[in-house]
Amino acid sequence: MSENHDATVSRRNWVTGICAPTIALGLIGPESAALAPAPVDADKLSGARTYNVRDFGAAGDGKTLDTAAVQTAIDAAHRDQGGTVLVPAGDFVVGTLELKSNVTLHLAAKGRLLGSADITHYKAGNGIPPSNGNIVLISAAAAENVTIEGPGTIDGNGAKFYTGKGDGTGPGGNFAQGYSQRPHLLVFYRCKNLTIRDAFLTASAYHCCRILQCAYVKLDGVRIHNRVNKNNDGFHINSSHYVNIANCNVACQDDACALFGSNQFVTVTNCSFSTRWSVFRFGGGEARNITVSNCVIYETYGCPIKMRCGARSRFENISFANLVMDKVTGPISIGLSSAARRPAAAGDGQPVEKGVVRNISFNGIRANVVATGGQYDDLPFPNAFRPGETRTCIVLNGVGDEFLQDISFTDVHVNFEGGGTADEAAVRDVPQKAGEYFELGVLPAHALYARNVRGLTLHNVRFTTNKPDLRPAIVFDRVNDAAVTTLAAQGNPQAESVVRIINSRDVLLSAPRLLAPAAAFLQIEGQDNKAITVDGGDISRASRPLALTRGATENVARLRG
Repeated sequence: MSENHDATVSRRNWVTGICAPTIALGLIGPESAALAPAPVDADKLSGARTYNVRDFGAAGDGKTLDTAAVQTAIDAAHRDQGGTVLVPAGDFVVGTLELKSNVTLHLAAKGRLLGSADITHYKAGNGIPPSNGNIVLISAAAAENVTIEGPGTIDGNGAKFYTGKGDGTGPGGNFAQGYSQRPHLLVFYRCKNLTIRDAFLTASAYHCCRILQCAYVKLDGVRIHNRVNKNNDGFHINSSHYVNIANCNVACQDDACALFGSNQFVTVTNCSFSTRWSVFRFGGGEARNITVSNCVIYETYGCPIKMRCGARSRFENISFANLVMDKVTGPISIGLSSAARRPAAAGDGQPVEKGVVRNISFNGIRANVVATGGQYDDLPFPNAFRPGETRTCIVLNGVGDEFLQDISFTDVHVNFEGGGTADEAAVRDVPQKAGEYFELGVLPAHALYARNVRGLTLHNVRFTTNKPDLRPAIVFDRVNDAAVTTLAAQGNPQAESVVRIINSRDVLLSAPRLLAPAAAFLQIEGQDNKAITVDGGDISRASRPLALTRGATENVARLRG
């Protein structure tokens, strides 16, 4: 039976092999012959070939150093006017690699580029300036049409470089003494048409993905898990234009989506973020024309949205919309000060161009704010928190004679944990600083503290607390031209007031509503108040609608309806 079967198969295969060309070219007709594939012309595949790193000698066994083999594949693709470098299934141990123009690095589902645990296998990226260190696993400089794609993984093996020491870039730190001689995962400098999609980026020894002075950048479907070392940023974007971030999920230890320098024409949408520090952090330069929408921010314990504007900087036309925040501290802090943060940076004594913050909007925000930060199960070292990170609120903070301009909050509902004390409520001299949010200490408002703001709008804003809080919900200090409409806020009979206004002008509170009893709805303080109006609404739960202290007089306030 077996022999007959084998003979039948053999004869069938023999007949098929002999007759197939005849059938194709004769019986079916000459028209079908014209459809047969033509011989492959090597030139026709120029720029479109696939270069499997195993064909260049990569072992992928998790032990052998495959840097040279992978780099040779990249160089071959670049030499042939571009192509796809394939990382198939396997663990390919590598040191520093350089991507080049017109090259796509494709990571197969079970393919992993694993950073070597030996620091001698790394070097500064070719053409990458020092900045926050330039040692790197994968980089590209002055390249075009560079892509990293596929469901595979780039693993920095960053736990091997943990020393417990940060890079010294924070307040009071010394970068020269910090730990910056460790590899970033990805760095791109002055690249054009850069795409990263669908990949899993993890365990960097330093920042995960640094994008510096690039243009036309697409980050889509990227997953980042970066919690094995200090300064484990997610996306770190500096002075780049036309950047689109979508459908990404980032969990990291440091800034999740830092936007430093002159970033312009940037959109972030449909993403989730979690980090110890900030998610959207702005610092320096001219940040303009930026939108963030439809994002979830969770377990973020260092101010989800943090903007610090200094001398010669300008932040304008920036919108945050449809954001959900859960278990966060902060949640928003905007600071403006043109004073030098360090004496050595004060310059030659000549006047400096002051910073500008204007046209910033927050729409459709839902937030649950906790009093103190927590610990992550996947972080191998403990989170430490400063006193100023406890019971934080929304902060708009202009320093000295500098004013934030045209800031709006629409359809914003925030629930705070509460617990503020009478001593905290009594604070009047908030430090004249606009650096890190925690440098201000615990603030005298439990929901919103605004100092030196011109053109402030709050519409359909609701502030509540889980625990009694003896601080006002809102403090306005030198706020001019403000409209607060349909405010709903929680009172406390033991607190002085629900709203405190200090030396402010042209403030309208229209249709406010108290959610719980209060001693006073509005307390006005100081001799430099003017044209403060409460119009309509329901503040009947307050024992008295108005209190005047510290030199404030009755003629500055009007209560209508």
